[in-house]
Amino acid sequence: MNFNKPYISDNQKIDLPLLKEKSVELFIKREDEIHPFVSGNKFRKLKYNLAEAKNRNKNTLLTFGGAFSNHIVATAVAGKLNGFKTIGIIRGDELANNLEKTIAENSTLREAQKHGMIFKFISRTAYRDKENSDFLNNLKTEFGDFYLIPEGGTNPFAIKGCEEILTSEDTIFDYICVSIGTGGTISGVINSLQSHQKCIGFPALKGDFLRKEIKRYVKSDDNWMLQTDYHFGGYAKYNEALIRFINDFKSQTKILLDPVYTAKMMFGILDMVENNYFFKGSKILAIHTGGIQGIAGFNNKLASKNKSLIQL
Repeated sequence: MNFNKPYISDNQKIDLPLLKEKSVELFIKREDEIHPFVSGNKFRKLKYNLAEAKNRNKNTLLTFGGAFSNHIVATAVAGKLNGFKTIGIIRGDELANNLEKTIAENSTLREAQKHGMIFKFISRTAYRDKENSDFLNNLKTEFGDFYLIPEGGTNPFAIKGCEEILTSEDTIFDYICVSIGTGGTISGVINSLQSHQKCIGFPALKGDFLRKEIKRYVKSDDNWMLQTDYHFGGYAKYNEALIRFINDFKSQTKILLDPVYTAKMMFGILDMVENNYFFKGSKILAIHTGGIQGIAGFNNKLASKNKSLIQL
């Protein structure tokens, strides 16, 4: 996987009766097709971080995440592909009680370990100190020198990478839609908007606190908004309607959405279309930020509750 090579994703048109009825065009930018594990915004966020790590002559990457984190497995895979050792600080010290069982039941951690990542499992209380200088210094004492990539990958280097998602071919769109975790992807997208375009962000977390984080990185404050009505209860929360929507959408379009981010965004977009938010003739581009690898773990949770599964 060549991180030095520019990657331009295809835009796939979505044909649904609702869109035709409302005279709205919707396309999905298939960032999910970049790589099975380093896909979508993870590729974009890691690209310049890896370059910076090499510039600083670091040979180890250290980052943070939950047990099903797309960012964790993407860092492990990208690190190995680019000659780095990787360390994952994982939220949940109980996962280390029976590590063999944890790895066997968790495809995300299993893939990360397969690509050489070393894990350190810490309590949720300790995890809150992940930005504390004393905590980070203790990690350096334990693991030696490393290049730090924050949880979710968002920092100025990540923003730079995400500014490359939109291309000159995307100037035809009126609205650019993107799901939000830590705010890095939408910040890069906002910085690359044309004057006639507006970005709509769909947070996967409850609340409007991300607005302040995004403002740290963007050049303008009048060409974007957050649509906070489609989080389905918060990060990684869901209901049966969302799972049904994912399966119906795949059946109709052949595109698989992930339940944490892109499904909530797409549900929101189509609901807004239904309620005439977009003017007739609008052209909308929704960015598929990947995350498909996490569905296996999500389905394990659904199966344990005897719920309908996401159809792969």
